[in-house]
Amino acid sequence: MTVIPETLRRLPWGMLLTLLAIISFGLATLYSAAGGNMSPWASNQAIRFVPLFGLMFAVSMVPVSAWMRFAYPFYGATLGLLLIVELFGKIGMGAQRWIDLGFIRLQPSEFMKLAVVLTLARFFHRTPAMYTSNPAVVLVAASIIAVPAGLVMLQPDLGTAMMITFAGVSMIFLAGVAWRYFLAAGAVVVAMLPIAWAMLHDYQRNRVLIFLDPDSDPLGTGYHISQSKIAIGSGGWFGKGYLNGTQSHLEYLPETHTDFIFATMAEEWGLIGGIFVILAYGYLIRWGSRIGTESQSRFTRLAASGLAFTLFLYVGINLAMVMGLAPVVGIPLALMSYGGSAMMTVLILLGMLMSFHRDEQRASRIRSSGGRLIG
Repeated sequence: MTVIPETLRRLPWGMLLTLLAIISFGLATLYSAAGGNMSPWASNQAIRFVPLFGLMFAVSMVPVSAWMRFAYPFYGATLGLLLIVELFGKIGMGAQRWIDLGFIRLQPSEFMKLAVVLTLARFFHRTPAMYTSNPAVVLVAASIIAVPAGLVMLQPDLGTAMMITFAGVSMIFLAGVAWRYFLAAGAVVVAMLPIAWAMLHDYQRNRVLIFLDPDSDPLGTGYHISQSKIAIGSGGWFGKGYLNGTQSHLEYLPETHTDFIFATMAEEWGLIGGIFVILAYGYLIRWGSRIGTESQSRFTRLAASGLAFTLFLYVGINLAMVMGLAPVVGIPLALMSYGGSAMMTVLILLGMLMSFHRDEQRASRIRSSGGRLIG
């Protein structure tokens, strides 16, 4: 009789309520972006969320031992899918990023954001601490990051490649690799900047140039950023009022429902709305990072911290992008931006963190009961 209430009590209600608040606010913004209509964005997003929310709970029931056991096969399978994308992928908006299965368009690079974190967590979990900074160990870890990041760059998808790289480097840092490797890597990156610049596509170079000088082409390449900053700034403290945004409703602001949804929201809800969104995401990130810091297992500690940092990258890169603090690289504001790929990735990510949280709760009860599991 007490099993169900006890199970419910152990759920991370703070995280779940915050998640639902973000989703609800995102649906309200999509409704407004469509001119006060549920169709086409808000209704599709809500329908998409329901099964993915169930998927999150299904993922949360997977034991941590299974995540560690299947980390390498997950990475290998996702790497194989990236190769398939390169050979047979669906081309859209100038990029080749999807595998079209008919009923869904699968974007393997989204899964790689999770696969890299889990793989490096297992790799360093199995590596004795005294060998963490061994050159061979560091080279293997760097290869785990570089191979998928390079394949994603070929699609081309600079934003996702950046996320994979940043998340992977954070895992190497958390594992305790010596600082000299980061300094050496930084020097190599600086030396290779001219080569990297030459490899960029024209539109990617233009994005970087516009970031460095936003006013150089306000009606061309810089149009997105200029209109985004106007929308955010015009919202003031309390916004223009729900459904009263002018930049978005008069179609001055492009991509109001995807990459620039934060600007759409900020115009109508102002700084107060922006602070609410940032604090809500901050709570989710803090919740995930606490699971990592409080874990007794090296694998869980690394994986949870890496997943929390991946969520931070989704939020941080998108907000920097729409505010003109970073080049436009096509990273959506996960859970709010319209689209299923990023939402699915983040809900799976949260399901993994719930799995780690449940495992840590169980281990804590065992320790507190002197080795016997009670409840």
